[in-house]
Amino acid sequence: EVQLVESGGGLVQAGGSLRLSCAASGFFFDDYAIGWFRQAPGKEREGISCISSSGGTTDYDYADSVKGRFTISSDNAKNTVYLQMNTLKPEDTAVYFCAAVVSPLLGCEVNEYDYWGQGTQVTVSS
Repeated sequence: EVQLVESGGGLVQAGGSLRLSCAASGFFFDDYAIGWFRQAPGKEREGISCISSSGGTTDYDYADSVKGRFTISSDNAKNTVYLQMNTLKPEDTAVYFCAAVVSPLLGCEVNEYDYWGQGTQVTVSS
């Protein structure tokens, strides 16, 4: 059974930083896609940063709204994916989810991911 557990959310002032972690169990970092999504109140869930890996090649995808500010990374030995978020803005406030699929997908399309964590709240104050 695949389980994804997010941590690291919290309250931060605009301009600050947070690092989210997603610990995966029952999931092997080999021919996979895993990433971060978020959902703000009244808005649809959106993909913000994803990793796709197959045959030793890893691709990274970022939404335009977070390019240059957020960085996704993985520690395969720990089965953990991170999202380093810098220069946070109030519009980054949302519940952040980790999601995965056992397929080297490209991109961060919500409906293509099969396994989801419970989410962690990120609140950025102005």
